Parts: sequence; C-alpha cells; structure tokens
Amino acid sequence: MLKNTYRILRGTAMALTVIAFSAGTPAQAADVLNVKIIGTDLARDLADGTVKACEDKGYSITAAVVDRSGQIIAVLRSQFAAIQILDIAAGKARAAIMAGTPTTNLRANRPDLAANLMHLDGIMMMDGGLPINAAGVRIGAVGVSGAPGGDIDEACAQEALNTLVDRIEFAE
Repeated sequence: MLKNTYRILRGTAMALTVIAFSAGTPAQAADVLNVKIIGTDLARDLADGTVKACEDKGYSITAAVVDRSGQIIAVLRSQFAAIQILDIAAGKARAAIMAGTPTTNLRANRPDLAANLMHLDGIMMMDGGLPINAAGVRIGAVGVSGAPGGDIDEACAQEALNTLVDRIEFAE
C-alpha cells in the first residue's frame, strides 16, 4: 500500500510540474511581440500628399510622419517653407502619437494636460497633429506646420489621409 501511495504522489507531483511548466509558457510568449507600424512607402506618400494639399491652397508647409515610437519616418517640406517648422511639424506628430488623438482635440478637451506636455522635449502641443490608425491600431502620426493656422495644417493632413484611406484601413 505504501508503494501505491508513493506512486500516486510521485505521479501527482510530475503532473503538477508539467502543469506549472505549461502555465509559464504563455507568459514567455509575450517576450516577442508582433507590432504594426507605418511603412516607409505609406509615410512618404502621406507626407507628399499633405504638402501637395497645402500647396494647392497656396501654403508652404512641412509635413513630418513618425512611427508609433515617435521616430521620424518621412519628412517633406515645400520649397519655400521655413526650416524652423520642421521641428514644429515633428513635435506635433509626436504629440498626436503620444495622445492617440488629434492635437486639436487634446488642446480643446484637456488644456491643463496640453500645457504640461508642452514642456517635454520634442513635443509640440499645437494644432496640426493627427494620429494614424490601421485596423484599430495606432501605427504612426503626421504633423504639419507652416500654414497660417493649425486648423489649416490639420486639414491638409486629413485630406492626404483621406486619399490614402484604402491603404491604411485595409492594411494587414
């Protein structure tokens, strides 16, 4: 009888070890993630479309597209756009990717937060930054600067996003 009890306990211990090991496997799977991020071709086309949209309205602007981590992927500036607006456009894009909402919305809905975020390096809490979402996932953002108002900057970016909606919405 003692041998049978030993075998049962030993079998139970081995089963618990296997269960414990199996339970640890899903946690290890999180060590490697599949992440959606904006591609270079789309970023370049978005920057180009944004600049063209504003140039058609008579404005010289700079458009900066960042990936989900805030790194610049594409920048395009109108020939006569001031060099200083490159940093502003990139800062607006970083603000939009961080907030997950157009910078216009954040400034309107949370002016206290927007004022504090403005103190972060590389963030420009000004109108003209739009997040880019594909299949419900934030993949990047676009920031625009140079038009006589952030609302115009944003409208140019939105126009470009609208022309590329099929590439964005149906991205795999």
